[in-house]
Amino acid sequence: MRAGMAAMFPALGLGLLLGLLGSLGGLGGATKVLHSLRYLHVAVSEPSLGIPQFMSVGYLDGIPFTRYDSERGRMEPLTQWIKDSADPEYWDRVTQICVGSQHVTAWNLQTVRDRYNQTRDPQTRLQVYGCDLLSDGSIHGSYRVGYDWWDYISFDLESKRFLAADNAAEATRRRWEDENEAERWTNYLGHICPEWLQKYVRYGQKELDRKEPPDVHVSGKEEHGMLILSCHAYGFYPNAIAVNWMKGDEIRDQETEWGGVVPNSDGTFHTWARIEARPEEREQYRCKVEHPGMPEPGIFAWEPTSGGNLTVVIAVSIVAAIIILAVLIGFVVWRLQSGRWDRNKYSMAPEKDGGTNGLSAGMERDQAGIPEGDWERMDRLGSGRDSRSEQGS
Repeated sequence: MRAGMAAMFPALGLGLLLGLLGSLGGLGGATKVLHSLRYLHVAVSEPSLGIPQFMSVGYLDGIPFTRYDSERGRMEPLTQWIKDSADPEYWDRVTQICVGSQHVTAWNLQTVRDRYNQTRDPQTRLQVYGCDLLSDGSIHGSYRVGYDWWDYISFDLESKRFLAADNAAEATRRRWEDENEAERWTNYLGHICPEWLQKYVRYGQKELDRKEPPDVHVSGKEEHGMLILSCHAYGFYPNAIAVNWMKGDEIRDQETEWGGVVPNSDGTFHTWARIEARPEEREQYRCKVEHPGMPEPGIFAWEPTSGGNLTVVIAVSIVAAIIILAVLIGFVVWRLQSGRWDRNKYSMAPEKDGGTNGLSAGMERDQAGIPEGDWERMDRLGSGRDSRSEQGS
């Protein structure tokens, strides 16, 4: 299973999963992400038990706080702070947005299936979008769409242009630019999303300001004459953390394999770092962990005991069972498809009716809610009002 996931994730290319977790790579320098708002939309062509046709999850600083799926048919709160802050009108209106998104996404998914001549096999559409508030006061927006775990199209806020991954996506790019979707996304990512990000941060400030130190476990096992040392950090908040393996006093970054910082269902995070060592050099290795919830960096070593590995195995199993809902559903969908697609097998179908392959020319419109021109005064959170839709895509 793990080898399959490792093979799947590189195909994501631009990094949908990093976007999901609120981490935009490549910012560089001393600029840091202070807060992030992300939305993940997952649609499948063939829903089944436990796998809804459409799902939308909102994330604030990597923590899920709202959820909609086509089986329940209503947006629901996932944190106490959003439940306490939002009134019934808010939930009614964001539910309407998601219902509209569900229908439009189904048409978009069918359009791309036709273009790739893949109408017989189940397919998946992922959409990740949102914004970051950076430490220098600037805003960074992100929007990406993928099909079957491959990049399809994205929007670059700086150049205000859509970037197509292949010929099928190029047809989508031309249509969206003709329909002024670039202007709409520029407005949403550069203005509306940051406003709502700051609003949500205010409502969840008490929760966001908390600091919970990690519970650190170190384990080891021998394979093929080498010792594999693993350092797991559980249950920490916020998600900023440094986990490094040291040999003596030297940090061995080039030899270390890291796992991503991923959310747990209780609003905390989990990560790990792994390194290979010679068994006779075991005592030279230490795991160094730094986190805002720790008064000082912690140094941890593996101490083989009869029950030590069992404790770690149990802890890993619990965390794996509650890991982020959207990634789990994505993996189930991938398994449903019996392996990732070979993109070389995709071929363009002959174009019909101006590139829509027989579908209504206006149906292929990427909108996670309602078009910008139809936004109404719809949101009330506490005493605040906003004349624009928060889920603006």
